[in-house]
Amino acid sequence: MSVTVVGSIAFDGVKTPFGERERMLGGAATHFALAASFFDEIRVVGPVGDDFDDAAWKTLRTRGINTDDVEHVAGGKTFFWKGVYGENLNSRETLETDLNVFETFDPKLSQAAQDADVLFLANIQPDLQYGVLQQCTKARFTALDSMDLWINIARESLEKTIKAVDCLILNDEELEQLTGKPTTYGAAQEILGWGLKAVVGKQGKYGAALYTADGVFALPAYPMTDVVDPTGAGDTFAGGFVGSIAATEGEITHDVLKRAMAYGTAIASFNVQEFGTERVERLTGDEIAARVADLQGMTAFDATPVALRG
Repeated sequence: MSVTVVGSIAFDGVKTPFGERERMLGGAATHFALAASFFDEIRVVGPVGDDFDDAAWKTLRTRGINTDDVEHVAGGKTFFWKGVYGENLNSRETLETDLNVFETFDPKLSQAAQDADVLFLANIQPDLQYGVLQQCTKARFTALDSMDLWINIARESLEKTIKAVDCLILNDEELEQLTGKPTTYGAAQEILGWGLKAVVGKQGKYGAALYTADGVFALPAYPMTDVVDPTGAGDTFAGGFVGSIAATEGEITHDVLKRAMAYGTAIASFNVQEFGTERVERLTGDEIAARVADLQGMTAFDATPVALRG
């Protein structure tokens, strides 16, 4: 079995209240792949330029990530983003966005990438996502991320693409914006009615919630004393979530998805402890398992009914 991820590979410049990095490896596909690489064979599809150096290639190939489908665009530069985070780390200001080779990205998938068991479409133009879906007809589970930009300027294409996948992963405000519903629960119920198996509402530092036909499951973020850099946390969550599903044989049930939520949450909690990919690069399976166990302990409670008055 294998997982194909299609999306951005980038360099980021980030400043937070806890420090600064002028240039570090980033991008949605990068963060996703590093997290998912704990579970299965990962193939990355995305463009890079001449400035993508040996150190970047080494990181992108962590834990055997397959980069055969990474397109080196000769004469171009890799996508670059620069931003600064506010004191509470929930707000950020974009200072610079240079799409570079990503501006003309047209996903080209090898046969091996097309034959993936699981497909994740990171945040790119919806028509490109739909084109990839048409190529990956063997995937038993497909998931998609997007953003408010595409809701605003490409809604029709986005809705068509969402209706063609099994799982949508968006933040809670985007889910409400997409549907016009006043609550995330109401938004998720409408989207499930489009034929999806699952909707995940990301809630930033507060955690995430899973919605399926079998119910709702919510997890808080793993409790942290310090958060250094939240860049890529959502993509890391998606990598742990989708990777866990890929590693599960048989039917993808509500319980399988609940467990996947825990793995996504646990790995994302490591991502935010240091800048960029620094912490997840040297993360171990034992460390992840320990935090998943902690999450299980934190969310379990005695369900014995208590006598109520009235």
